Amino acid sequence: MNKQIDVIAIVGPTASGKTALSIDLAKRYNGEVINGDSMQVYKELNIGTAKITPDEMDGVVHHLIDIKEPTDSFSVAEYQTLVRYKIADIQARGKLPILVGGTGLYVQSVLYDFRFTDDEVDEARRQAYYAELEKIGPEAMHARLAALDPKTAAELHPNNTRRVLRAIEMIEASGVQKSSEEHHLGDTPLYNHLIIGCDWPRDVLYERINRRVDMMIEKGLEAEVRGLYDRGIRNVQSIKAIGYKELYAYFDGLATRDEAIEAIKQNSRRYAKRQLTYLRNKLDVQWIGHDIAQIEAQLKK
Repeated sequence: MNKQIDVIAIVGPTASGKTALSIDLAKRYNGEVINGDSMQVYKELNIGTAKITPDEMDGVVHHLIDIKEPTDSFSVAEYQTLVRYKIADIQARGKLPILVGGTGLYVQSVLYDFRFTDDEVDEARRQAYYAELEKIGPEAMHARLAALDPKTAAELHPNNTRRVLRAIEMIEASGVQKSSEEHHLGDTPLYNHLIIGCDWPRDVLYERINRRVDMMIEKGLEAEVRGLYDRGIRNVQSIKAIGYKELYAYFDGLATRDEAIEAIKQNSRRYAKRQLTYLRNKLDVQWIGHDIAQIEAQLKK
């Protein structure tokens, strides 16, 4: 392997096979895996996030999984700091860091010279925003953001409530617009990295997503989410994840069970489309999927 490659990232939409590929590469190249999914950091969110199981790890060391409670907040800035520390630690032990996930901004923030504002989180303020969201709805909150920061509002769908609220919180707390100051989108890579992209033809990917959701239901997703719901865990970042928010709506009587399951599939497909758009526009991805021969050819360049 080319000794100059010091970090591999495996990216792609949900259900594209990133996990299996990461285990294969970790075994071939003495690697350790770093989670690059924004929701797999949460304990108890296992089935709905397609979190790797101990059996699936097959002896490969994994980092940054189950590091947060379901009620905790978690930011891309915190993730950036944690991952860069893990990369240095893994390299110091003579192993290859393999960053795996579909959250494109998280991967990008680690590999490039992103800088974030160092503002403190005001949890009381954040909870007040979520309470207001429940009262007036996502469209009204999005309109509020548009009045404060039109550029950021234009980039966010009203249903992307977590980021809408975060943008409002930032500007009202500090007077700084997210679009201009939250991060500087650096073009300079900090590592000699290779980003491998996993993808499938759209119809195949969507069928894989639908099957995955059916399997999640069979494995007990409903019971997993019910456990969080019955404990009164609401208005927090973790349960805004796909698979959780739809079943919360079912438990609240706002949808039937079948409607909730179909919404999970639909929202997962839409999310996959957004993931691909981000990865193709923002990152230097080598779309070589699961072809080990092509991957090895890239590593030898």
